[in-house]
Amino acid sequence: MHRAVATKMAEEVTRAASSEAVVTSSSRWAWPRALRWVPTSTDHIIAAEKRLLSLVKTPYVQEQVNIGSGPPGSKVRWFRSCSDESRFINTIIFDSKYNSPTLVMVHGYGASQGFFFRNFDALASRFRVIAIDQLGWGGSSRPDFACKSTEETEAWFIDSFEEWRKAKNLNQFILLGHSFGGYVAAKYALKHPEHVQHLILVGPAGFSSETEHSSEWLTKFRATWKGTIVNHLWESNFTPMKIIRGLGPWGPDLVRRYTTARFGAYSSGSVLNEGEATLLTDYVYHTLVAKASGELCLKYIFSFGAFARKPLLQCSSDWKVPTTFIYGYEDWMSYKGAQLAREGMKVPCDIIRVPQGGHFVFIDNPSGFHSAVFHACRRILAPHSETWDEPLPEGLTSA
Repeated sequence: MHRAVATKMAEEVTRAASSEAVVTSSSRWAWPRALRWVPTSTDHIIAAEKRLLSLVKTPYVQEQVNIGSGPPGSKVRWFRSCSDESRFINTIIFDSKYNSPTLVMVHGYGASQGFFFRNFDALASRFRVIAIDQLGWGGSSRPDFACKSTEETEAWFIDSFEEWRKAKNLNQFILLGHSFGGYVAAKYALKHPEHVQHLILVGPAGFSSETEHSSEWLTKFRATWKGTIVNHLWESNFTPMKIIRGLGPWGPDLVRRYTTARFGAYSSGSVLNEGEATLLTDYVYHTLVAKASGELCLKYIFSFGAFARKPLLQCSSDWKVPTTFIYGYEDWMSYKGAQLAREGMKVPCDIIRVPQGGHFVFIDNPSGFHSAVFHACRRILAPHSETWDEPLPEGLTSA
């Protein structure tokens, strides 16, 4: 898995870095600043989010939840900031049937809650669905990122989420996280297990470290000039978002090509239609080119090759919450890390694989993804049922 990840990252980052350098240098004389940038702001992001969510039929409420300027009783303001300014978490809450269990959805790196637009209607039929933009992403506040360690960076996401939970007065809920959001959700559940009824990790990142999965190929690659450049860019916190910002007027077209080619690529009959692709591209562009904040967590959480600096695998024996892992068949995140973690867990743990889906399985195969989520939560959705041991829905497989 990690060789494929590293290869992909190496090619994209090296090529992108070169492109950014060329465009930036030439645009200094060819493009006035006003022409280089498509203006964006929190208002632009929320407007783009509203347009994307017009595809969703279930009524919802959007709000900015105040999480204050820092953890209560702490002398340290949010994320080493000297500002007393309050911070906000962009939140959407969908209408639901009375007494439905609450499902909180957390997006991954480089994403925002609107990425779940294909899932809200189906999930809201059985849950009280709440989706958030993590601090520093999407339409949430974007404080200056001043974290200097893995511990501080984890606290950025975990503590801000906990303050959001308090503000929303949520006592217990199902917590679903995708990719990097899965890493954050798992770390939150380890710290605050009393609030999480069930943990759903969708293609989660961060289960293994480089020392646990040493790669001869990666070692050799780092010794090459390309490897040296890519590793330097990684440790310098060079992010894909910097490329898009640097491309100026070409940025929207790059995002359009990415969303058109990427999302739904592994599906069968569920690829993005033209309307979905247009609205998603607009939304993704505005969320990516806004002020750099949460994106700068990357080098503190992972080393080059997507290896976790504080891997979840090492915490498996501390797991206190029943957990379900969901992977698309074509997910570049390997489900084998979940299998290793399950061996050390003392709580129920299932691993479900969904066909016709990649890393964004909830976009690639929405119906299969929904079936997996409903199955994972069957004990909560039907607490008095005697069919808890029912087999997986057709098409899904267990790992």
